[in-house]
Amino acid sequence: MTLKFYWYPNCGSCKKAKKWLDRHEVNYETIHIVEDTPTKEELLGLMASDIPAKKFFNTSGKVYRELNMKDKLKEASLDDMAEYLASDGMLIKRPIVTNGEKVTVGFKEEEYEEVWLGS
Repeated sequence: MTLKFYWYPNCGSCKKAKKWLDRHEVNYETIHIVEDTPTKEELLGLMASDIPAKKFFNTSGKVYRELNMKDKLKEASLDDMAEYLASDGMLIKRPIVTNGEKVTVGFKEEEYEEVWLGS
């Protein structure tokens, strides 16, 4: 099965994740997270995983700070969070990898080995 790999080419974690996927010969389709930002519905699907919704936010990003997301998220519903994320791909923590059932956010080699080599 081909994974969906949501990434931003200038992102260091994304580059490491891409190298890892290539080295382990994992099939994936790249999706530029800013040029082709996931829709609210796609994000809600990704957020239906075991990962807490707030983990989908790029908390160290400029846009996150500029929009004062830290305060907005305190009262935000899941629907609100998906809408915020869909409004700007730079708000989304990356990379996101999914096979339609499993989802990983960010890059941790141990997690990739467990999730993407075990599938």
